[in-house]
Amino acid sequence: MNLNTAIKGKIQKNHQRRKLMIEGFFILVLALFFALIMPAVLPEFRLKLLGRFLALSIVALGIDLIWGYTGLLSLGHGIFFALGGYGLAMHLKLQLPQGEIPEFFTLYGVDELPWFWKPFHSFPFTLIAIILIPSLIAGLLGYLVFRNRIKGVYFSILTQAALLVFFNFFNGQQKLINGTNGLKTDTETIFGMLAGSDQAQLIFYELTVLFLVVAYLLCRWLTSGRFGRLLIAIRDDETRVRFFGYNPTGFKVLVFAVSGGIAGVAGALYTVQTGIITPSFMDVAFSIEMVIWVAVGGRATLIGAIVGTLLVRLGRTFLSEEFPEVWLFFQGALFLIVVTALPNGIVGWVRDWGMDKVRTLLGLRKRRVVTYPSLEADPQVNQEREELKDEG
Repeated sequence: MNLNTAIKGKIQKNHQRRKLMIEGFFILVLALFFALIMPAVLPEFRLKLLGRFLALSIVALGIDLIWGYTGLLSLGHGIFFALGGYGLAMHLKLQLPQGEIPEFFTLYGVDELPWFWKPFHSFPFTLIAIILIPSLIAGLLGYLVFRNRIKGVYFSILTQAALLVFFNFFNGQQKLINGTNGLKTDTETIFGMLAGSDQAQLIFYELTVLFLVVAYLLCRWLTSGRFGRLLIAIRDDETRVRFFGYNPTGFKVLVFAVSGGIAGVAGALYTVQTGIITPSFMDVAFSIEMVIWVAVGGRATLIGAIVGTLLVRLGRTFLSEEFPEVWLFFQGALFLIVVTALPNGIVGWVRDWGMDKVRTLLGLRKRRVVTYPSLEADPQVNQEREELKDEG
């Protein structure tokens, strides 16, 4: 019995390893396609749009991590997204001669740079702050909520309430961060280049592709193995997880903080490709739309978060250009179709039974499922048994 258990475990590990290798190969191919082919074939304007959509795909990955795998529906990720954008924008605004301060301060009678701006003179500090500040705020918010065992719709309401608090606070800070006007980045310089120039925008695009791959690999690593299974267990039955001796609070705080850090990176990349950061990034509708991207692509798939974001944003761009008066109706119809006909999203549909349906329509055979009447009759098990005997 112990030998059979060892064989089963080894087969599962080998299968998982092959699956991850195949997935990694496809991710590499897609990354090279976006990094090398798309800049060569797309006009500059379209490439900038694609760069923004890829940056939004990063924050969608973070939402899929906490919603798809951990069951935490956050409607306030605009907080962490905007904080990352403000961090990088503040650094760009400080690229001035010694002793000068950003121009908007003088409009409100501010003569001295506020204390919390000063550390953003440093580029290394800015890079750390883009990740660390959103992560710390997400972790603190998560701890305050999760320690009281608040979950479900109440968690969603609290995150949206926090979003409104941050939105109103940033809107009213004219003297500190230019309030509703926001901070422009395209007219600033970074490493001697104008941030809005074509050369700098191409670099930002390539960095977005790179960070998208890194964020995907990080989320895949977290959702694989024992930690990933624990997240799914918390999503499906948190009470039973507690019964087995685990405290879900720490795990939920950790994964929420990681998701916040991912959103901060996405916000910084989106800001420099958009050219401005304003409190509108914390708009409630924008945070809800982030959740819709994940729902359209498919929860708990990771790749679905990317697919859903690109499809929705590209579809929105195309429809608004071709049908400027009625494109919102098309977008609403798309969401209704996904919710009613594809509850598991596009990738979930393909994964569950879509491929078999396509094979049937094309007259091809369905994927064969090989079964054996007993473990002893499985040739792969017998091969693994012989290998284990030889190793022993």
